[in-house]
Amino acid sequence: MTDLRAPASAVRTDRPAPGEAPGRPAAAKRRARGETLAGYLFMSPWIAGFLLLTAGPMLASLYLAFTDYNLFDTPNWIGFKNFTEMFGDARWQKSVEVTTSYVLVGTPLKLAAALAVALLLNKPRRGQGFYRAAFYAPSLVGASVSIAIVWRALFSDGAVVDRTQQVFGIDVGGWIGDPDLVIYALVALTVWQFGAPMVIFLAGLKQVPRELYEAAQVDGAGVWRRFRSITLPMISPVLFFNLLLETIHSFQIFASAYVVTNSKCGPADAGLVYTCYLYEQGWTNLRMGYASAMAWMLLLAVGLVTAVLFWSQRRWVHYEEDAR
Repeated sequence: MTDLRAPASAVRTDRPAPGEAPGRPAAAKRRARGETLAGYLFMSPWIAGFLLLTAGPMLASLYLAFTDYNLFDTPNWIGFKNFTEMFGDARWQKSVEVTTSYVLVGTPLKLAAALAVALLLNKPRRGQGFYRAAFYAPSLVGASVSIAIVWRALFSDGAVVDRTQQVFGIDVGGWIGDPDLVIYALVALTVWQFGAPMVIFLAGLKQVPRELYEAAQVDGAGVWRRFRSITLPMISPVLFFNLLLETIHSFQIFASAYVVTNSKCGPADAGLVYTCYLYEQGWTNLRMGYASAMAWMLLLAVGLVTAVLFWSQRRWVHYEEDAR
């Protein structure tokens, strides 16, 4: 009987290695390497910018945070002295207090205004495109120095806000010169710039199925009930995104506070936000090492707040995959 089994010498040994495409020629491998090289070549401007303008300065700042450096002399290593001095600095503590107040008051008010206007613009009406553009415009120009100068003029003694208050029998003077009110002038400026989160809220509201509102209305749910049980849960991912971004932006406030308070950071340090004091230490007092230490403390604080927000989202943010 004839043995039909192939001899051992005839068995194919050119099988591809695990993970290697079968029959892939060397030319294809060279082409893939060329495409990879081309990709890195196109990315090289970004990579160079990141290394030279972001990563490099960050590492230099981290080193300077442990030195005594005045921009002119060689940095002198002093260890943790900048950090220990910082926690005993009364003005640093004041800047933390002012910034915390600004974040806790300004961020919720800004998000509330953005969501309220987004709910109004979500309803179809004539001239809807114009209204959206009009409400978004302050976000484009609100952070400019010119708007901050206008804001300072509006809230100064005898200006528009002061005269309007006097019509209603309120005589407290301009907000800029009042230690108790200057922070609210800054909050009003950031709330006025609600256009960017408004657009994001509006995009989220467009994704809420109309059938949910119709079914709730048939069941007798009122406006507030529909908002609390349908709108908020459905747009909670968008709300979390806006909350995260606006909280980070609030910690970074500088230009508006510096210009509105006429470079004084408010009367009696009432407008001394964190970055304003950091700027004063670094560029006015030429204590660049101390300013670098302050910058890294701000980074740690923002990172901690971000981590807390991400931890808390498990309790109130609802994603579509969670409902499956």
